[in-house]
Amino acid sequence: MTTQPLAKAGLLMLVLVTLSVAAWEYYWRSHNYKLAYNDDEALWAKNRARVYKPIDKATVFIGSSRIEFDLDIPTWEQTTGAEAVQLALHGSNPRQALVNLSNDENFKGKLIIDVTEGLFFGTWEDQGMTKRIKYWKEATPAQKLSAQLGFALESQFVFLDKDMFSLNAILIDTRITDRKGIGGEGIFPKKFSYVNFRRQEIMTDEFPNDTAMQRQVTDLWTRWGALDKHHGVTGDTLQKIFDEVKTAVAKIKARGGKVIFVRTPSSGGYWDNEPIQHPRAEYFDKLLSTTGCAGIHFKDYPVMKDMICPEWSHLKKSDAVLYTQELIKALKQQNWFAVK
Repeated sequence: MTTQPLAKAGLLMLVLVTLSVAAWEYYWRSHNYKLAYNDDEALWAKNRARVYKPIDKATVFIGSSRIEFDLDIPTWEQTTGAEAVQLALHGSNPRQALVNLSNDENFKGKLIIDVTEGLFFGTWEDQGMTKRIKYWKEATPAQKLSAQLGFALESQFVFLDKDMFSLNAILIDTRITDRKGIGGEGIFPKKFSYVNFRRQEIMTDEFPNDTAMQRQVTDLWTRWGALDKHHGVTGDTLQKIFDEVKTAVAKIKARGGKVIFVRTPSSGGYWDNEPIQHPRAEYFDKLLSTTGCAGIHFKDYPVMKDMICPEWSHLKKSDAVLYTQELIKALKQQNWFAVK
């Protein structure tokens, strides 16, 4: 007798939860949000495990957010017949990922390193990349199983994007005026971009046509130094960075791997100031001569050099396709796809 009320209560709760979830999912889908994945440690590690393919079967990409946006993976794979392994991370210093790969004796493949000078020549340890490398090395079976379940659910439900639709994300998105002299955390528009399972970050169709959203992002870049004209690191600090990169690259080459550096497009306020902060001859060109690697700088190619980034730093979807096509052409000129 006592189990019947409990069963009814449980059924009612199940119905209410199901309806609530369905309503929440419908709400976000009705606002044209895309299915996306949480770009967390588990997703990075999932892709990190793909770096061991034969040298003619894959190219690994590291860097920061520009190559995450600008490399269109379907275009790359359809054109080259080889896999693109995306390990770049927004706002990160790619030297940590480079050292990780260089110390992995089993990695003997091709590596493209995206250079955003303000990040690449930074002197801090990026906690986001540190956490991802630690997870890749130390994840327990339970964590891996949980990640697989998470991937399966994220492939079906829009609202599971924690950076966009979790309670914390929604609270952060609530606009509260900062006190005088106090700057808050940066808030990106929810319709800026989304991340797919291969870790390609894709600018939404709405963003390139919305100047208010673009201004919201360029204001953030400005707050974080895009318009500063201060010179980057120099002297012994810079030389240590060159030496670190040279050593890491040499390890990969010694195992039969290939390495090339690319400078992806920027425009507007960023490009007006980046050559002042990090003059090409002192940084990008010196990086190539120090490591003995080839490089592809977007300003050297007719189609790439005039590409416009809607918020100064990343390409919209259609231009990412075009950039990827042009990058492949440039890489062919460097014999990148030759096996030997």
